[in-house]
Amino acid sequence: MKKLTLSLFKTEAAIFVRDLSITPIFDLYGITDGKAVGTYVEQAFNNYLGKKYLYTPGSAASGIDFPELEVDLKVTSIRQPQSSCPFRDASQKVYGLGYNLLVFVYEKIDNRELQAASLNIQNAIFVAKERTGDYQTTRGLIEIISRNGNQYDVISCPDN
Repeated sequence: MKKLTLSLFKTEAAIFVRDLSITPIFDLYGITDGKAVGTYVEQAFNNYLGKKYLYTPGSAASGIDFPELEVDLKVTSIRQPQSSCPFRDASQKVYGLGYNLLVFVYEKIDNRELQAASLNIQNAIFVAKERTGDYQTTRGLIEIISRNGNQYDVISCPDN
């Protein structure tokens, strides 16, 4: 088996979402919990990659899904996008998360006849770690700096 690289990872993600979009998923029929859908997709993607490549899957301890590639996978519904904030602190909002993101945006459709769900993947987006900072926060800071915001003159005070 080949070692999984970031380039192969991106290529395989595109193939995976194409195949997933046309696969009936009986386990997700009637499920409305986005976390359950996300967990299913993450496990399916790991199983898919594990059959073709050598890599170490993430764990709760590592904090990201693909630590060797520095990639975390997020799966979210187009109807109710994920609203949780992945930033641990203010510096991550400005400088970024320190890892890449792969985001799958899906539309879930239940087929009553088949008693199966389908996940129509609307978007598969790779966000490089350098671009994971919060856009609005960073833009606001750049504007403040460009206006010399909060700049002041330092004056010396005589010792008492």
